[in-house]
Amino acid sequence: MSFANVVSLEPHAAAGPGGIDRVLQALRQHLNMDVAFISQFREQDRVFTHVDSEGPGPLKAGDCLPMKTGYCQKVVAGELPQLIPDTAVFPVAMAIPETLSLPIGAHMSVPIHLSDGRLYGTLCCFAYKADHSLTDRDLQMMKVFAELISERLESDLRGLSERLRKHRFISDALVGSRMSIVYQPIFDVENGRLCGWECLSRFSGEPSRSPDLWFKEATEAGLGRQMEVRAIETALVGLASLPVDSYLALNCSPQMFLGDGLAELFEPYPADRLVLEVTEHAIVADYASLVQAMAPLRKRGLRIAIDDAGAGYASMRHIIKLNPDIIKLDMSLTQGIDHDPQRRALASALIAFARETGCGIVAEGVECVAELEMLKHLGADKVQGFLLGRPMVLADAIQLVAERQRSGAQVYQMAPVATHH
Repeated sequence: MSFANVVSLEPHAAAGPGGIDRVLQALRQHLNMDVAFISQFREQDRVFTHVDSEGPGPLKAGDCLPMKTGYCQKVVAGELPQLIPDTAVFPVAMAIPETLSLPIGAHMSVPIHLSDGRLYGTLCCFAYKADHSLTDRDLQMMKVFAELISERLESDLRGLSERLRKHRFISDALVGSRMSIVYQPIFDVENGRLCGWECLSRFSGEPSRSPDLWFKEATEAGLGRQMEVRAIETALVGLASLPVDSYLALNCSPQMFLGDGLAELFEPYPADRLVLEVTEHAIVADYASLVQAMAPLRKRGLRIAIDDAGAGYASMRHIIKLNPDIIKLDMSLTQGIDHDPQRRALASALIAFARETGCGIVAEGVECVAELEMLKHLGADKVQGFLLGRPMVLADAIQLVAERQRSGAQVYQMAPVATHH
């Protein structure tokens, strides 16, 4: 492989997953060396972050050595040259124990600098035997590779720094009281009874953004499960204060089902009052595993709902693969259903499917009486939306229940109490 071909190909390799490892392997093979590695300098030691060797080698990624041992620090300090075709002619090299114990017959090392001038460490190669064919041209090529690796390392460091920032930010939100839960009432279409509540997360303070972005950042920070658990635990606090003939609908990602501890989380609560919703936006890589993970919960009596049905293709797959107890029609389907024949046709098909398969139907996003009447005509079981009741804090949900009990109401709540969110 020529010098030109190596240099022209490797920038693309360095940009992809595992790019540094591929660059390191290409460099080692081109130089016909036995071992290539990247050594990151720390205060008291250096760690081998990436290692490539021909067969089992004397080093592996993650190994650490004191800074003063080996060649790296001496090359950076100028005590050894960057290019050593034959270690036998350099007394300083021969005084290093590793020269004989590994052994090291030829050695090349160049520093890796980040864009702000900081020294990250070194890019090194060595052969077990001397190699007098190595020249300054090989050294220059190695410096080009060091620049490519530096770019990728810097990108990785920025990513790590950003993840740490997100982790601190989300951790502070979880420790503090920035997350709260609001409850949106769900009504029975046939008799107007208040039969359930969808639990929705809200976040206070800056930055002001939608809950889905908070959960997205929590996932990116490695705290997605902790945030979901916190949301569920906070929502469940309201269960004891709400009517025993009403249920709570809780958002639950596939990752939550597939992880540990979900059954224990719900153990103290009546199963028949809990519905776990999987959204259209949830990515399911393995439906068989998800079905298996849901089985013990469903056996206890917890119900599974598919949220956002009609919003996209994923919800249709969820319905077919997961055999839910409840299908929730997305507001993009229900709003305007009274005068839009396409929405009406699709909603009618989903309602017929639900009836055929024994599922319940909850229509979300109902905002006018005409939509409510059409959904009732099509056969929807339950409805929710701003027409009937906005999401409200627990105190307002309790007040709504009390007002309906005092008036003996068995009709829809058309004028919901004010919310505080």
